[in-house]
Amino acid sequence: AGMRFHDEDVIEFRWARQDSQIHLESSNLIRSQQRITLDQFHGDFTHEYILDEWPKWARPFIIGSVGATHVSGRFNTSFTRFSFGLGGGVKFFSGKHFGFRMQAEWLPIVVNPQVAFFCGGGCVVHVQGTIGSQGEAVAGPLFRF
Repeated sequence: AGMRFHDEDVIEFRWARQDSQIHLESSNLIRSQQRITLDQFHGDFTHEYILDEWPKWARPFIIGSVGATHVSGRFNTSFTRFSFGLGGGVKFFSGKHFGFRMQAEWLPIVVNPQVAFFCGGGCVVHVQGTIGSQGEAVAGPLFRF
């Protein structure tokens, strides 16, 4: 779901659900593989380009997204972390209200965040974390109202 601010700029909300498996490196569990479900809630910021050399019905775009990813699985494995994305694609419009969208996006998740504060004559904030990366390729219909 989204809203168009200008002819080229769109802000959207996206919920994506993915069933997957993870491999546990150092675990006391009997199984080293576990089924998990990722629920991704993102605000997408898209800029479409209207290019003179392209047909009017095709628009390339870039996308930046920010949000949260909730990971849940068996054995009380459940957490929510900050995630973001960068990507691009092309939208093909067959009319004013219908089209087709193809995009690819890199979607890293900050898996193990750590924040430390050090204060003396001034304060310093030290932020560090482990990023789990995933890529996503999407193609499907586009409805515009």
